[in-house]
Amino acid sequence: MSDSDLIKLYSGRILALAAQIPHAGRLDTPMASVKRRSPLCGSTVTVDLDVQEGRVSRFGQEVKACALGQASASVLGAVVIGRSRTELEDALTQLRAMLKSGGPVPAAPFEGFEVLLPARDYKNRHASILLALEATVEALAAAEATTCA
Repeated sequence: MSDSDLIKLYSGRILALAAQIPHAGRLDTPMASVKRRSPLCGSTVTVDLDVQEGRVSRFGQEVKACALGQASASVLGAVVIGRSRTELEDALTQLRAMLKSGGPVPAAPFEGFEVLLPARDYKNRHASILLALEATVEALAAAEATTCA
C-alpha cells in the first residue's frame, strides 16, 4: 500500500471518529454480551446491550481494532440506541453490500458509514469494519431470546 493510498484510506474524518467512540466500555450486568474477532487481522469487538420493547435500550462496546474498525464502531455507537434488530440487520446487509459489491451507502440513520467508502478497495479491512455491527446484531438476537424464554 503506497503512502497516498494510506492517506486516502485513513482520512482525518476516520481518525476523528476512531478517537471518539460513543458508548465505549463494558456494561454492568447486560442482557447479552457478544465478542467477535476477525481472524485475518486480529481485531476484536465486544458488545454488551439491553433490549426493551424490541429496541436497544443500553449499549456498551469495547473495541480493539484498526482505525477503520474503530471508525465503524463510532458510527454505529452514535445511532444504536433505540434501534430494532431489523434495522440493525438491514444496516449490516447494506454495509456489506457497500463494501463488497459496490452497493450504496446504508440508509439513514446509518449513512455515517459513508466515511468508509474508500475501504471498498481493501478487502483485508472489511472484516474489521463489519465487526461492531455483526456483534450488535448477534447480541440483540441473544437478548431477545432471553426475554422470550
